[in-house]
Amino acid sequence: MSGTAPASGVRALVGFGRTVADLAVTEAFYRDGLGFARTAPPEPLPAAQAEAMGLADRRATQLRMRLGGQTMTFLAVDPPGAPYPADPAATDPFFQHLAIPVRDMEAAAARLGRLAPAPISRGGPQRLPASTGGVTAYKFRDPDGHPLELIFFPDGPAAARWRGAPGLFLGIDHSAITVTDLDATLAFLTGSLGLTVAARGLNRGPEQARLDGVVDPQVDVIALEPPDPAPHVELLHYRAPATRRRLTFGPADRASTRYVFSAADPQALSRRLRESGQTPLTSADGAAAYCAGPDGHGFLFVRG
Repeated sequence: MSGTAPASGVRALVGFGRTVADLAVTEAFYRDGLGFARTAPPEPLPAAQAEAMGLADRRATQLRMRLGGQTMTFLAVDPPGAPYPADPAATDPFFQHLAIPVRDMEAAAARLGRLAPAPISRGGPQRLPASTGGVTAYKFRDPDGHPLELIFFPDGPAAARWRGAPGLFLGIDHSAITVTDLDATLAFLTGSLGLTVAARGLNRGPEQARLDGVVDPQVDVIALEPPDPAPHVELLHYRAPATRRRLTFGPADRASTRYVFSAADPQALSRRLRESGQTPLTSADGAAAYCAGPDGHGFLFVRG
């Protein structure tokens, strides 16, 4: 890894996790619609991670899939937790999308469209103004309701970063979470975890409204990088419209999505989180720790 971090901090964002109802249905959607490939057959969740996530007393089965250089871990839990909430919105604090850069938006949307996923965006892919990046993006949901985004970078550093990636769907650029208390989330990510703010802006206008499926949005967009900067974390803080509900979920619940970070010493990181007022759980062997962020988003830390 190219980045460095203190022993009690994170090193890199090494993957993402989602809790789902049916691993076979999930695999088919991500494989056929988005070009993911499994890296291993379904298997038990590692004991240290199950313990840190509070799932030691449940049957937890994971399916690992890869897109380009990035990894997703889908988790099915028995007995299951809460279902995904009905009528979700981009302004809900449990919102967490994965942004998938594509080589050709028209071709990517056509392949995805064969699976008829539930749209978030209105009117298809949206080209945002140059003042907010000039990207073309489209948001939709997987079979469980988890949000995803296809994104086309026309130029600039982001386009250069993905230029050498093969295929139509290039990888996972970032994962964005909707937050209600921007200051608290920034303190958690930059203080306890050691991420740095790489960019920030305010998105608004009719294109953003159609992309997010909400009326007259004003949304702070903040990119944060771990020491090894790709992929990265993005925060979405809606100044308007107002957040409708503040539901939080644990790893067994189907609305749960997790960042997976590597850390040299998850146990030391857990102590640091506790000193800052968080309530992490750590496996007995110190190989994994889990913590919920200020709005309940999941953060899993694994030794590495």
